[in-house]
Amino acid sequence: MGKTTTLLLLLFALLFTTSLSKDLCHKDDKNTLLKIKKAMNNPYTIISWDPKDDCCTWVSVECGNANRVTSLDISDDDVSAQIPPEVGDLPYLQYLTLRKLPNLTGEIPPTIAKLKYLKSLWLSWNSLTGPVPEFLSQLKNLEYINLSFNKLSGSIPGSLSLLPKLDFLELSRNKLTGPIPESFGSFKRAAYGIYLSHNQLSGSIPKSLGNVDFNTIDLSRNKLEGDASMLFGAKKTTWHIDLSRNMFQFDISKVKVAKTVNFLDLNHNSLTGSIPDQWTQLDLQTFNVSYNRLCGRIPQGGDLQRFDVYAYLHNKCLCDAPLPSCNVKIQATDLYLNLPSK
Repeated sequence: MGKTTTLLLLLFALLFTTSLSKDLCHKDDKNTLLKIKKAMNNPYTIISWDPKDDCCTWVSVECGNANRVTSLDISDDDVSAQIPPEVGDLPYLQYLTLRKLPNLTGEIPPTIAKLKYLKSLWLSWNSLTGPVPEFLSQLKNLEYINLSFNKLSGSIPGSLSLLPKLDFLELSRNKLTGPIPESFGSFKRAAYGIYLSHNQLSGSIPKSLGNVDFNTIDLSRNKLEGDASMLFGAKKTTWHIDLSRNMFQFDISKVKVAKTVNFLDLNHNSLTGSIPDQWTQLDLQTFNVSYNRLCGRIPQGGDLQRFDVYAYLHNKCLCDAPLPSCNVKIQATDLYLNLPSK
C-alpha cells in the first residue's frame, strides 16, 4: 500500500508539474504578441499563433531563460500594415526583425525606445518613411542597426555615435540628405561596418571619420565631395572601401591603403595624381578607378594587372598594362579615354 501511495503521489506531482509548464510564455508577452498579430492584419507567416499554445513555441518567436520573449522575426510576407506600437511592450526583447515586408509603411514608432535590452534592430526591405529616429540613441545595448532599402528621409542623427556598443550601421538605399555627422568620428566602439550608399548625402566627409578603423565603409552613390583620403591608412584593418559615384576630389599619389583591403572601388569621382606603387602589395578581389582624372604609369605587379581596361578607363593619362604602354604614341582622344588605339 505504501508503494502504491508513493507512486500515485509521484504521478500526481508529474501531472501537476506538466500542467504548470504547459505555458511557459509570460502572459503579458503573449497578450502583446496577439495584439501585434492583429495590428498587422494576421500575416501569413504568423497565422499559426494560437492563444491556446505556449507562445515560446510560436514560429518567429524566441524566449530567454526567464521565459520572456527575446526575439521577434516577421519576414518575407505580403502584410499591409504599419509597425505596431505594441512592439515596445515586449520589455525583454533583444532582437527585432521586420524585413522584406514591401507593404510595411509608416514611420518607425517611438515606442521602440522602451526596448532597453534591444541589441539588433533589423527593418530592411520595407516601405518605411519618415526620419531615422533620434530616439535610437537611447537604446544603449544596440549593436546592429539595419534600416536599408526603405524610403527614409531627412538627415542622419549624429547621436547614433553615442551608442556605446554599436558596431554595424546600415542605412543604404534610402532618401537621406545632408552631410555625414561630424560626431561619426567618435564612435565609442570600433565599427565593423558603416553603409550609407545610394542616398542623397552631400557635403564633405568629417576629418574625424579618419579616426575610426572601419572594417567596411560604403559611401557609394551619393553627392559627397572634397577630401576622403583620411579614410585610408596603412595601419588600419579595413577590407572594403567603396567611394564610387560621388564628387570626391583629392590626390591619391601618397595614399597608403591597408594591406587588408581586398575591395577598393573609387570610380566616377574627380581623383587626381597617380596610382601609388604601394597598391601592388594589396590582395585585391575588386578594384576600379575608372572615370577620374588620374595620370601616369600604372604600377606593374601584384593584382593591379588582374583587372581589365574597364577598371582604368576614362582617366586623364594613365598608361601601361592593362592600358597601352607609356612608350606608345596614342592619339589624343584615345589617351584621354585610355582606350587602345586602333
